[in-house]
Amino acid sequence: MDEPSHRGWIMKHRPEGKPERGDFELVRRPRPSPGPGETLVRVLYHSVDPYMRSRMGDTSNYAEGWPQGKLLRAGGVGEIVESRHPDRQVGDLIRGPLRWAEYATVSGDQVTTVDPQPAPISTALGVLGMPGRTAYFGMLEVAEPKAGETVMVSGAAGAVGSVAAQIAKMHDCRVIGTAGSDQKCTWLGNTAGIDAAINYRTAESLGSALDAAAPDGIDVYFDNVGGEITDAVFPRLNTWSRVAVCGQIALYNVEGRPTGPRKLRGMIGRRTTVQGFLVGDFSHRASTAEDRLADWMEQGVLSYEETVTEGIEGSVDAFVGLFDGENLGKQVVRVADRC
Repeated sequence: MDEPSHRGWIMKHRPEGKPERGDFELVRRPRPSPGPGETLVRVLYHSVDPYMRSRMGDTSNYAEGWPQGKLLRAGGVGEIVESRHPDRQVGDLIRGPLRWAEYATVSGDQVTTVDPQPAPISTALGVLGMPGRTAYFGMLEVAEPKAGETVMVSGAAGAVGSVAAQIAKMHDCRVIGTAGSDQKCTWLGNTAGIDAAINYRTAESLGSALDAAAPDGIDVYFDNVGGEITDAVFPRLNTWSRVAVCGQIALYNVEGRPTGPRKLRGMIGRRTTVQGFLVGDFSHRASTAEDRLADWMEQGVLSYEETVTEGIEGSVDAFVGLFDGENLGKQVVRVADRC
């Protein structure tokens, strides 16, 4: 009898600059078997996220670089098909550290159960998962917006930015955001309900667009992007402003180190606080954030979008598309349907 196998993606060689499809290869490997304390999971959805680009170098700026030739890692939602863990049963829906693959083994202690009732299970990777928690803690505990302040969110139509912008709006702030298409800007205004959305690709002058949207300056900057957008925001920060540095997608594909930081001189007189953060800093309170996000969704005050790519074959296209701004909201890959 043939050994069971499955398909998954490996990094064939490390990307130089923007990742390309040729940097990756879809391979067939023997289906793994769970060891003691592990489960075998049939992957239903896996996530692709901008931070993965930094893991594809020899080293990462805050985590270990990924090895070549091994199935790529990803947060995922799946169904347990075999278990050697006393508290995990066959048929359980779980979220955990899985792979860009059709099957994955994972310790039963590293997964959490997914309830399919409140929302589609894919939201466990988005608004009710890591991106939602990132937005929640980054906005409320790092940026600390106050009623009446002006909050600027870069990448405001992405998985994290779209939630962060709405949280700021719930706290009675004037919220502006940047996005890379008119469609995204329309969604931000009509669905997310922010006050002004700027298409950074078509704006004649990003600085002038920011001045028009925030005539009294910016009190809070939630930065997902970095680069030219951040350069335009910094001179417009108010005294005692706060900057939450969540991501730098504009710089992830840059070879070498860009010149900078160039705008910090202005931070002195403004007494601006600039703080980077990781969602893992708040892992002990993950359920608190997810419960509150779910409540907001049920109340109809928090909207979300997903961009779903069908099939394991599309994983690399979904990932590369992140850097062209092809996704609205959270980008996921649907690998299989539940049994």
